[in-house]
Amino acid sequence: MNIEPERLKKFLLDAELIKEADFDAAFKKSVQVHKKISDVLVADGLIDREKLTKFEAYLLGVPFVNIEKETITPDILNIIPQQIARSHNIIAFRKRENNLEVAMLDPEDLNTIEFIKKTDPLLKILPRLTTPEGIKNALRQYQETLDVEFGDIMQTAKQVSGKIEDLAKAAQELPIVKIVDTLMKHAILQNASDVHIEPMEKDVVVRFRIDGILHDMMVLPATSAMGIVARIKVLSNLKLDEHRLPQDGRFKIETDDYKYSVRVSVLPVFTGEKIVMRLLAEGTKAVSLEGLGFSGKALEIIKQNLVRPTGMILITGPTGSGKTTTLYSMMDILNTPDVNISTVEDPIEYRMPRVNQTQTNSAIGLTFAAGLRALVRQDPNIIMVGEIRDNETASLAINAALTGHLVLSTIHTTEAAGTIPRLIDMDVEPFLISSTLNVIIAQRLVRKFAGEKEKYKLKKADADNLAIHCNMERILEILRAEKILKAKQTFLDIDFFRPKPSKGSATGYKGRMGIYEVLPVTQAIKELIVKKASTKDITDSAITQGMRTMFEDGLVKAAMGLTSIEEVLRVIIE
Repeated sequence: MNIEPERLKKFLLDAELIKEADFDAAFKKSVQVHKKISDVLVADGLIDREKLTKFEAYLLGVPFVNIEKETITPDILNIIPQQIARSHNIIAFRKRENNLEVAMLDPEDLNTIEFIKKTDPLLKILPRLTTPEGIKNALRQYQETLDVEFGDIMQTAKQVSGKIEDLAKAAQELPIVKIVDTLMKHAILQNASDVHIEPMEKDVVVRFRIDGILHDMMVLPATSAMGIVARIKVLSNLKLDEHRLPQDGRFKIETDDYKYSVRVSVLPVFTGEKIVMRLLAEGTKAVSLEGLGFSGKALEIIKQNLVRPTGMILITGPTGSGKTTTLYSMMDILNTPDVNISTVEDPIEYRMPRVNQTQTNSAIGLTFAAGLRALVRQDPNIIMVGEIRDNETASLAINAALTGHLVLSTIHTTEAAGTIPRLIDMDVEPFLISSTLNVIIAQRLVRKFAGEKEKYKLKKADADNLAIHCNMERILEILRAEKILKAKQTFLDIDFFRPKPSKGSATGYKGRMGIYEVLPVTQAIKELIVKKASTKDITDSAITQGMRTMFEDGLVKAAMGLTSIEEVLRVIIE
């Protein structure tokens, strides 16, 4: 597909989608790195991929289709063989009589169109332009269905039963290799964050954590457990003959479609060894703060504190609440050529270019504290510490903030204000906390609606139940300020939504977003810190100064139709 850059530039400028200086800089860069101008424009965040593709489709006189969420029936999908589809980025997605619509990244690829015509001379091929994400979605659908493949695994597992004696040999046996490979493939295809393999007395239960919720995926015979554990230990370079102590390792999965780093934890339990594998996509780009769910005053406060050269920004929440993702998004904003960013993490979840990332290793004494002590001698401007979990790390982090560094880190508390008593419990002097702490962010992750949703209004009893957890009048003020609610409307007038299960999502949810409370350390908060005020007093003061609590932020997002009230209650109350 070849569109002259000058022609593309003219149309984008006419549509006011880009500034001339930005386009010229992107074009210069595209020449230097030998990439298409369109790829550079998207990669640099100057224009949305779908908008740009629509413009290109218009210029080429080819209709645009978005098949990113399209479920294609196998009989149509398989009109084009998988190998051809994958190598030429072309997907058959709709057929009416003899008219076959094909989605392509290059609708001028006439050779491929001619090849498809030869398979059925009666077919009339109708090219459509689509996005790379749309092609990826369709290519995933060539995979065998989960039910069919898991059915095959059950037969395979039965064949393994009773045959495993030598662990090293078992780990290399084809049936066991197939079981583990298939489990990992489907975990990736379903966007699972974790895979749990749990031995029971009579069987082995496999569960995937998808969008924060664990789902039972399959049950295997207990006799296959030994071989599965051995296979994963071999992949992770762990000791095969160690069954009494926990072990940690990692391995990589690479295909043409994806590249994942898998963090492995093996724990001895009464019935054998339980394995949990955390899946981390490599090459994942940091999401913008807006994309994570920050908005309004909270977003403004964070951006103001990110440009401050010194101090501490702390993110708090339970395990799995997205703290590390928020940290990486902040580092992506801060990651410019004129600063030195150094981190000490456990583990390094995502690789970031130009950021010096250090992995802790307690076995050789490289703890968070030891790593942080070394980092301050590396002339950093910005330091990221994966977690503050003890007095030594807390003291070093605060000292780094006092001596001219911006420090980003996480801490485990349930709410933003609870961070301050937690630091005091770690024997950090209150006056040092008030001098260095810039802002505290507390967060949880809620599931987002997948597509269609069911509209409803609250009944009075529902509103009364919500009033137990929050100040309803205050939330009504927030909703009116957000223009979600008119002046005289009440909670009973708001349209809320419930998830609607569909073919693409059995739960009606897909993906997650954050709900937040952002507590800036103002002069009033500093005075309370020095007085060792309670968590409640600090929260009340922050609310009077305009802080929106997580529950309030969640209800606003529910009123906007992004998630459900049940989801907000699940992550806040439970």
